[in-house]
Amino acid sequence: MTRLILASASPRRLALLAQIGIAPDEVIAADIDETPLSKETPRNLALRLARQKAEAVKAENAIILAADTVVAVGRRVLPKAETEQETRQCLRLLSGRSHRVYTGVAVLRTAGFQRANTAGRQDAGGPMLRTRLVETRVAFKVLSPAEIETYIASNEWHGKAGGYAAQGLAGRYVTSIIGSYSSVIGLPLYETANLIESART
Repeated sequence: MTRLILASASPRRLALLAQIGIAPDEVIAADIDETPLSKETPRNLALRLARQKAEAVKAENAIILAADTVVAVGRRVLPKAETEQETRQCLRLLSGRSHRVYTGVAVLRTAGFQRANTAGRQDAGGPMLRTRLVETRVAFKVLSPAEIETYIASNEWHGKAGGYAAQGLAGRYVTSIIGSYSSVIGLPLYETANLIESART
């Protein structure tokens, strides 16, 4: 069987895959520069980073799954918050308005892939890269200064795109989600499952 490699150290993505019965054979965190390019749109950024993460993992006879989630207000990309001040700025910007969450997914089938043909013999399949972009609209309630500080004190925002985790305490601030909920927390499951299945055939 061809190995499935998850090019991410995110425990959220690993848990989401487990939810639909997919267990990667290996987890290899892809280390790339995630700085947006000049005039790069949020949707293009998410797709580019997902693709580059998949390509950064060097393995033969493997299917490599990578993803990147970008939170944006208009064309403004919010950071993956690393400080309390960054988180405070993100939450103030998100308060009382809707924003978009873009998750790019890339599945790379590397050289050496073997697949069974209709006669039951093994054929060599060539390299293949397929990507999908999933866009979801999320709306927040108006956040009071006290709510923002309480959330910051939880520390669950650390490293999260836009400074929040919808699957955690921030879920109480979300008034609506239009689109894929699993995409908001890191991996659109329907699209991901289809990409993996297409890579295996």
